[in-house]
This record gives sequence, structure tokens and C-alpha cells, in this order.
Amino acid sequence: MSQNKEEGKIILDATCGSRMMWFNKDHPATLFCDNREMEKTLIWEGKNERKGQKRYLEITPDKIVDFRKMDFPDKSFKLVVFDPPHIKHAGKKSWLYAKYGALGDTWQQDLQKGFSECWRVLDDYGVLIFKWNEESINTAEVLKLFSQKPLFGHPTSKHGKTKWMCFMKITPNP
Repeated sequence: MSQNKEEGKIILDATCGSRMMWFNKDHPATLFCDNREMEKTLIWEGKNERKGQKRYLEITPDKIVDFRKMDFPDKSFKLVVFDPPHIKHAGKKSWLYAKYGALGDTWQQDLQKGFSECWRVLDDYGVLIFKWNEESINTAEVLKLFSQKPLFGHPTSKHGKTKWMCFMKITPNP
């Protein structure tokens, strides 16, 4: 295995955002990456009881990285987490856009390149966890873009729109 030189980390979160899925948001074996860094406070709008309340968002990756072209050596990580943007349309000033980002017109190519890059930096017998929300695009449509099929997965959230999938890089015997 090629050793990852990024502080000896063996786990990569390629699209960490605000690290909201992490129980330990500073896990010592994890390299948290994103293509942006920001601190933002927004005021709730709308007509519900939250109107006027402040919401704070902090995105502080260890390294700024474009998931479509990462500068890590092949087989650098034992575990890779890939939770790319999943929304097609969000206002550039909206909380939704700030928190999750949004897909562009080249979303198919972007997701395909992102998965390929995550797979490339994943070590033999390593695990890739992929998270997708079907708010804009069906999971089956996204999986057609990938070179690998998941081993298993599970829907979550009260509407079952969020899907978690597990891939493993099983290499053939020499």
C-alpha cells in the first residue's frame, strides 16, 4: 500500500461540508476535505416559529480539495466517505446551498469523476461509504455513472430519500 503523507491519515472524507454526519467531528485518523471553507450566519425566513432565529454554519476542511481531481497518491486511504452535493436547484444565497452545495450542469460527469477519484485513492480491500439524497435525482440514475456496484445499502430519514451505500475495493488474487 502506498502510504498517505497527509499527516498519516487513513480515512478520507472527500466532501466533508460541516461534518454533520460525524459523531467525532475531529476524528484523528480522518482527513476532512471540501472544495470550500466558510463561516456563515443566516436568519430563518418563512412563516413558522423559527422565523428570525439565527443559524450558524461552519465549513472548515483540513484541506481544500476538488473531489473530481484529488492530489493524493493511489491507494492512500483505508476508508473513503463520499457525500457529494445532491441538489440541482438552490438559490446561491440560500441556507440549502450554503450547507450542501448544488450540482451544476455537468453533474453526471462530476459525480462520475468524483467516484473514480475516491476509488483511485482507496486502498485494496478498503471501504467506500457513499451517501445520496434523492431530492433531485434518483439513486439508480446516479449508480449508473459509477464503475462499481455497492455491496449493500440502506435508506434513512423519515421519507427514505437518503441512501447509504457501502462499496469495497476487492482486488483479484495475483
